[in-house]
Amino acid sequence: MDYRLAIENAPETVPGGTGILLLHPSTGETDRIDTDFLKTDTDHFLVISTRTTAREVKQKLSHYDVDESKAEILDTLSIERGYSRRSTENVHYVSSPDDLEGILDVTRNFLEDTDGKRRISLDSITEMAYYADESRVRDVVRQILGLLREHDAVGLFHLSKGVHDEEHVEKFMGLFDAIVDLDRDGDVNTDFESV
Repeated sequence: MDYRLAIENAPETVPGGTGILLLHPSTGETDRIDTDFLKTDTDHFLVISTRTTAREVKQKLSHYDVDESKAEILDTLSIERGYSRRSTENVHYVSSPDDLEGILDVTRNFLEDTDGKRRISLDSITEMAYYADESRVRDVVRQILGLLREHDAVGLFHLSKGVHDEEHVEKFMGLFDAIVDLDRDGDVNTDFESV
């Protein structure tokens, strides 16, 4: 199954199972790329949010005119910040961004319980690595990429390149089929040669 992409300087389509790493400056404006990715050629999508709460994700989706009826959101922050939260059909919670098993379980359940064209956005690897060590985060990212291949889905994973040292950025890059590199001025360079 092929998925259309709305990312500048990227191919028109990518096959199911493709994982895309979005490298961006720490102050980079990724919302446009992220929401264009989610609303193009999609039946269901999961936003794994380690940077903002579910409420903020919903505001972003609404602002960029993304169809929220297709959305599931995994909020990893609210409980840690002391808000008591119960999961609903479309919003899930884990205790914190370092609950990597919980994140993996919600991702697996989403892919097993939905069909059609599915997309996942993980925003962001950087926050997960702030809470958990980078090798554990790399391992869970590797497992999520495996789930994408198994279920013919695609994913966009955010990584702030200014926060990690070059060696760690390169180790994360090595996990992915494709790279989208957003610079400080908003210019986009891509590498989809492995797809």
